[in-house]
Amino acid sequence: PLDNEEETAKCTPTRLGELLSISDLECSLCIRLFFEPVTTPCGHTFCKECLERCLDHRPNCPLCKQSLREYLKAGSYSPTVLLQDIMLAIFPAQLAERRELHRAEMAELSNLTKNIPIFVCTMSFPGIACPLHVFEPRYRLMIRRCQETGTRRFGMCIYENGKSFADYGCMLEIRQIELLADGRSLVDTIGRRRFRVLRRGHRDGYNTADIEYLEDKKVAGEELQELQCLHESTYRLAQRFCEHGDLASRHILMQHGPLPEKEEDIQASADGPTWCWWLIAILPLDPSYQLNLFSTTSLRARLTQLQRILTALLQQPP
Repeated sequence: PLDNEEETAKCTPTRLGELLSISDLECSLCIRLFFEPVTTPCGHTFCKECLERCLDHRPNCPLCKQSLREYLKAGSYSPTVLLQDIMLAIFPAQLAERRELHRAEMAELSNLTKNIPIFVCTMSFPGIACPLHVFEPRYRLMIRRCQETGTRRFGMCIYENGKSFADYGCMLEIRQIELLADGRSLVDTIGRRRFRVLRRGHRDGYNTADIEYLEDKKVAGEELQELQCLHESTYRLAQRFCEHGDLASRHILMQHGPLPEKEEDIQASADGPTWCWWLIAILPLDPSYQLNLFSTTSLRARLTQLQRILTALLQQPP
């Protein structure tokens, strides 16, 4: 009996190969060979990525329209192992080609200066937390791609009149994602580096950009000593502002946490001290003015402006 089983095992791929053509193993959504095939409770099979993109728009099976809310809520798509084994046995070359294509697409999406995804929403700053509520299908796709590529990063820019988004933005890093039952998500991100937009583009509904990172100009000698004095006096003003604050500012402190510690080396980071960004984030400033402070690569200019603003605010009665 064992010999028979071995015989059956030997001839199965050949027999299957006679019965199946490559088009039997194509996803009905992308018309390509299945990649990471998953099967829905209603019995339809799609590439995992294709199904996720459909479920971003509505929680129904793309073929029979049956509700997949419960399936979506479970949040896990198990691969259809048998189908993967069949493809590997009969069409190994085509499967390898499909994998290579996917790898190339992922590599393209992993680039952090060319065609980076842009979330057009709010001002964000280096070293400062930026919580997001993601519900639009295009941004659900964008966030998932940032996860899949492993970069966990995307750019954040604000709207600007006459342009799709501003010329300057901040790279955000995803720290944590809480997936909600209906496919929306709460995304906890933190600001990393500032950038300037060189070229705008689009990909699958969301904005993209080619960028270059900004860096504060370094100073030395006497200039550095002056800068350190300016840094000290501005930080003391910031401390006073945080202590003097009214109820509204205390509410802000609860939201953003306390004023960050002063940094030893004020030129260590390309974006300068974090406490400055914290202050710019909490002060009652117009976004266009925030953007102005954000885009300057002179720490002296930034501190001088902050000193002016804090002095004016501290002169107002609490």
